[in-house]
Amino acid sequence: MRKAFVATVIVLAAAIHLLGATLAGVTLPDTTQVGGKNLVLNGIGLRSKMMFKVYVAGLYLEAKSTDGSAILKADAPKRVVMQFMRDLDKEQMVEAFTEAFNANSPSAASLKGDFDKLLAGFEPIKTGDQWMFTYAPGKGTTLTVKGADKVTVPGPAFAQAMFGCWLGPKPPTSDLQKGMLGK
Repeated sequence: MRKAFVATVIVLAAAIHLLGATLAGVTLPDTTQVGGKNLVLNGIGLRSKMMFKVYVAGLYLEAKSTDGSAILKADAPKRVVMQFMRDLDKEQMVEAFTEAFNANSPSAASLKGDFDKLLAGFEPIKTGDQWMFTYAPGKGTTLTVKGADKVTVPGPAFAQAMFGCWLGPKPPTSDLQKGMLGK
């Protein structure tokens, strides 16, 4: 009887570990793969605006870190997964990302052409949609919308600016950033 109980506890613990993290009813897995490398869920945060839940975002890295600056500077695979909790039109997303990109990237002006290329991949969002921003060294930053790769922008400088939208000095909210950094 005791052995069966211990086995059940071990199975349940493993199942909980596989589920990943849950926030505001959104569950993200513990791991993902980028360019053949396993990434771990660093942290998960909620983006709210005027009391409305907008999205839950998870940050995936090769090794957990609470240092946003070091994460941005590292030429290493990383991914942000955004699970949307409300409908948004393309213009709302373009406006929000333009504001965050300009506020957090000292090189925003020199990257405008690349940023415009990325924005061209944006589309209207329905509740439950998922977007991913994935950086793979040697390849670039890929925007994936609802499972389809939309656009890839090459270069680590663009990745640093793009991921700075969440991890830079002026994130959408400090709670979102703290959550993504596992704080």
